[in-house]
Amino acid sequence: MPVITIQGPAGISKEVKKELIEKVSQTAADIYNMPINTINVLIIENEADNVGVSGKQLSEIK
Repeated sequence: MPVITIQGPAGISKEVKKELIEKVSQTAADIYNMPINTINVLIIENEADNVGVSGKQLSEIK
């Protein structure tokens, strides 16, 4: 039973998350040749203050 973890910025809409989960799940199911009900997707949202890029907080870069 594959578990796919996606980490990204906080604040995306419920609709965008739904689409992401559906597409990632279907793609993984196709590639693994497994039923889609065996695929698990976790979305972990990170606040921009908690992400560092090139030595700076992402919130400073935006």
